[in-house]
Amino acid sequence: MRTFLRLLRFLAPYKRGVAISLLLSLVATLATVAIPAFSGNAVNAITDHDRGALTTAAILVGVAGVLRLVLTVFRRLVAGRVSLGVELDLRDAVYGHLQSLELAFFDRQQTGQLMSRATVDLQSVRFFLGYGLIFLLQSLLTITLAATAMFVREPTLALISLAPVPLVIWVAYRFGVKARPAAQEVQQRIAELTAEAEENISGVRVVKAFSREARQVERFRAQTERVFTQAMISTRLNAFYAPFIGFLPQLGLAAILFFGGRRVINGDMSLGDFTAFYAWLLMLLGPMRMLGLALGLSQRATASGARLFEVLDRAPEIASPPDARPLPHGSGRVELRDVTVHYEGAPEPSLRDVSLDVAPGTTIALVGATGSGKTTLVQLVARLYDPIAGSVLLDGADVRTLDLQQLRSVVATVDDDPFLFSATVAENIAYARPDAPMEEIVAAARRAQAAEFIDRLPDGYETKVGERGLTLSGGQRQRLAIARALLADPRVLILDDATSSVDASTESLIKDALTEAMTGRTTFIIAHRLSTIALADEIIVLEHGEIAARGTHADLMEVEGLYRDIVEKGLPDQVFLTRKAPEREAAGL
Repeated sequence: MRTFLRLLRFLAPYKRGVAISLLLSLVATLATVAIPAFSGNAVNAITDHDRGALTTAAILVGVAGVLRLVLTVFRRLVAGRVSLGVELDLRDAVYGHLQSLELAFFDRQQTGQLMSRATVDLQSVRFFLGYGLIFLLQSLLTITLAATAMFVREPTLALISLAPVPLVIWVAYRFGVKARPAAQEVQQRIAELTAEAEENISGVRVVKAFSREARQVERFRAQTERVFTQAMISTRLNAFYAPFIGFLPQLGLAAILFFGGRRVINGDMSLGDFTAFYAWLLMLLGPMRMLGLALGLSQRATASGARLFEVLDRAPEIASPPDARPLPHGSGRVELRDVTVHYEGAPEPSLRDVSLDVAPGTTIALVGATGSGKTTLVQLVARLYDPIAGSVLLDGADVRTLDLQQLRSVVATVDDDPFLFSATVAENIAYARPDAPMEEIVAAARRAQAAEFIDRLPDGYETKVGERGLTLSGGQRQRLAIARALLADPRVLILDDATSSVDASTESLIKDALTEAMTGRTTFIIAHRLSTIALADEIIVLEHGEIAARGTHADLMEVEGLYRDIVEKGLPDQVFLTRKAPEREAAGL
């Protein structure tokens, strides 16, 4: 009930539309209930051979029918607008909240699960709030008005015919109790199926590369069978309860035929009154029969609402403080003071008591084996994660005291696997600055050595790249990502293996561009090639989450340690590539 009441709050902005819809339903139902009364009068007029009364009754039936038609059309239009409005608000609320959640939340969630909540669960809620709830209220209104008319016309006969109603209510309640958990489990299975489908589509290149299509089909079939098995539980509940709810009013219909028919035969009741009474009871059968369906929709909507609220109730762990201080002026001084980072579920901390002071304009290369904490360290600067101990400062201000949007606007990252949106080349480069003029976009592309291949594209800068930029080569995606970072003009530039996807000739060109781009800003380089590490002013070696050594290339070569071991082996790329996928290592990327 708590979840159901929370769902009703989404109707608050549309209370006017809901009120109009209910008013139209009320008048349409009154017209519907009036039709049996007019029909009864017509039957009495026929019995009495009263042509005038018959004509009047026939006209009234026609007017009531037309009125019901017009009002129902308008009610559906109003209800449809409410439904679509609720869907719009729900989508905005869910998507907006997802955007506010910290990166760690997405590390623990399957994309397909989140997509299922934002689509399947949202549709269930929207359909019920927009249509199902109005339909349920209209059914209850029909039952109430028809029952009232029956009591006004024949109280005793009404009591007899409506005797099964309390039993209908009890059965409906029992159905609701059992249907809600079953519906919630169906929604969860559908979410798992969606996650499986999303993973299969995203990994289709790996599937085909290893010829594992049959295995993926089997995995997907197993998930569909889980959905089928659980859905059958809900189907069996509906198969029993819904017809049973529809059957009980039939007992009242039998009672009407028996007792009412005898009264007509005995002359205690006119044939017209019996006809009206019989029509009212028939009018009750439909809403009562559909009560099971309406309750099923409400239970499914409640189950979906509970899953949506699991996301909406998840408060962001990383957010701008209420009294966020403005971003201080500076040139990108970065300080880490006794920082410790421990990811949820990880056996050991990723960083332990790390302290580091990087002067503005300095280029730092981070070197270390897999899991040594290189990427974790640079992610702290933009506050993608928070340390469990210690503090991170940018130009003298603790990043936890700053507005997140302002902080991240001065930090740009180029990853080893850059993500491009399904948009034009120009839009991808200008992602951080959508209002950037075309001249600056082109200039950034030139500095990243991307202008030449962009000019060869079918539509140049207006060429649309495919989903995730997969229509471009790895090196082209990397250069567009570098151009995107350069256009952002950040104080702090983070290059997380940014030259990993380019060949030697392209790398030499990009190095010149990076040298220019790094001038005047603090730069962190995570690299697996000594040629890239050579761009740094200072090298920091990380081992097991701690700073094992730091200094220039010459300084580190004078002492025994991991760095000198790597260089002396003469295979720096292969040593550092232990953090990469085997197929990339085999290709020498």
